[in-house]
Amino acid sequence: MKKITTIGLDLAKSVFQVHGIAEDGRVVVRRALRRSQVLDFFLNLEPCLVGIEACASAHHWANEIGVFGHTVRMMPAAYVKAYVKRNKTDAADAEAICEAVMRPTMRFVPIRAPDEQAAGMALKTRELFVRQRTQTANAMRAHMAELGIIAATGMTSVTKLIAILRDENEARLPSAAWAALLEMAEQIERLTGRIEALDTKIVAAVKGDDTARRLTSIPGVGPIIAATVRATIQDPGAFPTGRDLAAWIGITPRAHSSGGKERLGRISKQGNKQLRTLLIVGATSILKQARRGVKLPAWVVSLLARRPYKIAAVALANKMARTIWALLVKGGVYQAPSIMARV
Repeated sequence: MKKITTIGLDLAKSVFQVHGIAEDGRVVVRRALRRSQVLDFFLNLEPCLVGIEACASAHHWANEIGVFGHTVRMMPAAYVKAYVKRNKTDAADAEAICEAVMRPTMRFVPIRAPDEQAAGMALKTRELFVRQRTQTANAMRAHMAELGIIAATGMTSVTKLIAILRDENEARLPSAAWAALLEMAEQIERLTGRIEALDTKIVAAVKGDDTARRLTSIPGVGPIIAATVRATIQDPGAFPTGRDLAAWIGITPRAHSSGGKERLGRISKQGNKQLRTLLIVGATSILKQARRGVKLPAWVVSLLARRPYKIAAVALANKMARTIWALLVKGGVYQAPSIMARV
C-alpha cells in the first residue's frame, strides 16, 4: 500500500469517516471507523497531514491525534462546504476535508490545549448564566405587569419587584401567582450569586496575567473583555493588522463590491459573537460617560455630531479591537490621544 500523505477525517459521535490519499493524489484509504478505533488507526500510521472541521470535540481529537506526530489542521466548516461534490454524505465530507486542507489559501483554526479550553468554558458558563437571568427577569417583569405592577428595565428594578413579592402586605398578587413568581425571584438570586462567584475567579485570573492586565488599561476594556480576548485569540500575530482582527470579530462593514464600485453595508457579524457583543457594550459605556462630562477623543466627538449613537458605539468598538491587537502584538499599555474633547 502506498504511503498516506494527507487524510480528511469527518468527526462524529460514534462513526467517523476517513479519506486518505497518497502523494500523487490517488485514494489509498476510504473507510468508516468506530470511535474506539480512531486512535489505534492513527497510532499505526506514519506521520501525515490530517484535516478536520472545527466542530464539537474537534480540539480534543486534534490534540489526541497530534500526540502521534501527525500535523493536524482544523478548518471552519463553512470553508470546507465548497469542496463537497453533489450530495452530502460522510464519505463526501471526508473527501472534501482532505481536498480543502491542502489548499494554500485555506484559513485554519488554532488548536486549543485543554487549559485554554477551560478558560473559555468559564466565560461561556458566565454568559449562559447572564442570559438565563435576563430571560427569567424579563418573564417575571412581564407576568407582574399583567397584574398591574410595573417596573423599568434593568436589574435594579428587578430587585424592587422581588421586594414587592416578599411584602406580606401586598394584596395585588393572587396566591397562585405569588408562588410562581417567588420561584422566579429565587432563581434570579441564585444565578446572580453564581455570576458573582465566576466574576471573582475571572478577575483573579486577569490580575495574574500580565497581558490581560495591560489590556484593561484600554478605556472600556474590563476584566471580562480582557479574559475573553485571552481565551479566544491564541495567536494575535496571525492577524497582519488590527483591521484584520476587527474583521475577524465581525465589527467591520460587509463588502458587496462589483464592477469597480465599492459598496459597504452593515457590520458583517461574522466572527466571535461573545467578544463582539462585549466590545460594543464596553464602547457604549464610554459614550455614556461622555454624557456626564468625561472627555473623549476628538474623532469620537466629531462622529457623534454627525452619525447615530449606536453607529458611533460600533465605530469605537472597532477602534478598541485594533488597540487590543496593537497591545497584544507590540506590548506596552494604552496611551490616551493628545487631542480630547467634550460632547
